[in-house]
Amino acid sequence: MRVALIYPEVYDLARYRQKRKEYPPFGVLYLAAVLEAGGHHVAVLKVTPDEGPLDLREYDVNAWSIPSSATYGLIKRARLKSSRMLGARDVVGGVHPNFFGRETLLDLRPDLVGTGDCEGIICDMVELPLGEARLLPGVWALGDDGEPRVSDGKPLALDLASLPLAARHLLPAEDVVMTDRLAGTDLRMAHVMFSRGCPFPCRFCAAADTGIQYQSGARARAELRHLMGRYGISGFAIVDDNFVISRPKVIDVCRSIADLDLKWSALSRVDTVNEEVLGEMARAGCIEVKFGIESGSPAILKAMRKNTSPEQIRNAVTRAQAAGIGVKAFVVHGYPGENMETTAETVRLLRELSPCISRVTLFRFVPLPGTYVFNHPEEFNLHGTHRDPDWQGDWSKYHIYHNTEHWWGTDAEFLEVERSYAELQNFVASAWPDQLACDTRPAA
Repeated sequence: MRVALIYPEVYDLARYRQKRKEYPPFGVLYLAAVLEAGGHHVAVLKVTPDEGPLDLREYDVNAWSIPSSATYGLIKRARLKSSRMLGARDVVGGVHPNFFGRETLLDLRPDLVGTGDCEGIICDMVELPLGEARLLPGVWALGDDGEPRVSDGKPLALDLASLPLAARHLLPAEDVVMTDRLAGTDLRMAHVMFSRGCPFPCRFCAAADTGIQYQSGARARAELRHLMGRYGISGFAIVDDNFVISRPKVIDVCRSIADLDLKWSALSRVDTVNEEVLGEMARAGCIEVKFGIESGSPAILKAMRKNTSPEQIRNAVTRAQAAGIGVKAFVVHGYPGENMETTAETVRLLRELSPCISRVTLFRFVPLPGTYVFNHPEEFNLHGTHRDPDWQGDWSKYHIYHNTEHWWGTDAEFLEVERSYAELQNFVASAWPDQLACDTRPAA
């Protein structure tokens, strides 16, 4: 069969008001690789806000990816307006349908809505007769009576190490290789995924997988050698939610790639690194570790269920610097309870650690769909969710950048959050003046 995998490309997901590309859509690329291995002819197509409807008349199956609620409207417009083959099957999947499978089915009216990791069932979703495909685990579909139903269970998640390499060859090379994305350098680089999932309970995060899977060191090495040979990269960025969770797995990857002479970066929590792991990362070519610091306030860190402390932040940052690795700090401002005092604590911690931090990205809190905060609006006096009587169906407001919505609390509390954010923003801009770090960005 001819299958189109369709994903949204929104430039300013990467940087506010700049047309800088986001990293490749790995979920789509792994599905494409599985379909190709199953003998299907696959195209990966993008939907952008600036382009018109797609011509899908040559495809037997159209598979629509909705990787965030903010992109729901973009995919909906494309789904409803694009031309398609008579009798073509439409399937939908992604982060938004994981949380809102029933609503997605009723609104978009596709044949099937997949939830969870669908690599193990994607071939069945496109090959089986529709009546049988409706029975696949975790799939939403309309029954013969027109009512929405979901099959019991969820798709068996394939181990990341058992999947084919992501089908990057289906994208233009300029969507794979970039020269402005690695730790402030101009190195020719690509993005990779060496693990999937995050087991931590942060209440502002919408990570869909609570388990963790790692590629082996040998598999990571093979993928990097492939990228070196095909694209001529000299660096890479690991896009995993948290690369440094299993220290033995991280060390295995580091020792397997150390002789490739590549520079790279990765994201980590502050409580999962130690001198041994950071030393192995440095010897393997790591030039930057991105720590989710989030806040310098113990009260906010506790409320977030971040389960870290300012002392752990200090230890992680100074140990990374001692290992010769640059530090980028992610800070989230405006979580429920934020005020002038908690913001001052964040400023003090950043000022103390500023000699050890080379870059900062300042985010603003958004109650992303699927997070604990979003799912408990009464607990946080949350405004503007789909549960409100005046909800207008605008999922784009959950955009993870340049968002200044009044999400929680009273008008007075919101004004205090705005004032305190301005102080934090001004401090970051003065301490790290050479960066575009102070967009009005919420937490991802």
